[in-house]
Amino acid sequence: MEVIPAIDLLDGQCVRLYQGDFSKVSGYSQDPVALAGAYRDAGMQRLHVVDLDGARTGSPANMELIKAMAAGGGLAVQAGGGIRDLQRARQLREAGATRVVLGSIAAEKPETALAWLAELGAEHVVFAFDVRVPERGDPQMLTRGWIQDSGLSLWTLLARFSAHGGIHFLCTDIARDGTLGGPNLELYAECTRRFPDAQLIASGGVSSLADLQALKQTGVAAVVTGKALLDGRLTLEEIRQFSRDA
Repeated sequence: MEVIPAIDLLDGQCVRLYQGDFSKVSGYSQDPVALAGAYRDAGMQRLHVVDLDGARTGSPANMELIKAMAAGGGLAVQAGGGIRDLQRARQLREAGATRVVLGSIAAEKPETALAWLAELGAEHVVFAFDVRVPERGDPQMLTRGWIQDSGLSLWTLLARFSAHGGIHFLCTDIARDGTLGGPNLELYAECTRRFPDAQLIASGGVSSLADLQALKQTGVAAVVTGKALLDGRLTLEEIRQFSRDA
């Protein structure tokens, strides 16, 4: 299982949201480009970048920062946030992103998202499904920076996009995101049970090495972690050791 550090950008700064709430922002002093370089120097192979300005407004605002992060080489950047037209997706690829992360467009205009998949290539697209998990019923996808209910279930979306050639799927339980409360292991185990051929990327709630070990048992291909690294609850040395033991 691959461990992917995350950097969330808001107004050009490195931040984390609590449960996707833009009114609950934790800011960090690290320069985003320098932080990406530190992850690269520590041996990380991939970086997950979210343009929160873009996710909220539909107009990506941190393209130059993403370009600078990718420019150092040796670190594959997957990036998204507000990618709602093909030109923006192409710009991200031109800026050096190896994978473009598509979220809201997948739920709101699935035929368009599938056309982009064919245009960009399956290896260069990650479909991001941010979900709210009710006490009963299927996980439901939220859009527009996690503030609108799409009315679609996670299972419906995974079935549709995997059937049409999608490979990489990022699933975030927003109730866990930024909380350090532990990942939703049941959700990810169910994802891999239903869709064994999909490359699932788990996100939300990771706080420790024990969480990584537990997630590995669910069968996901990768996990994204942001706040745990920024707060020092999970160290790069622990990730390196985990990767070696894996």
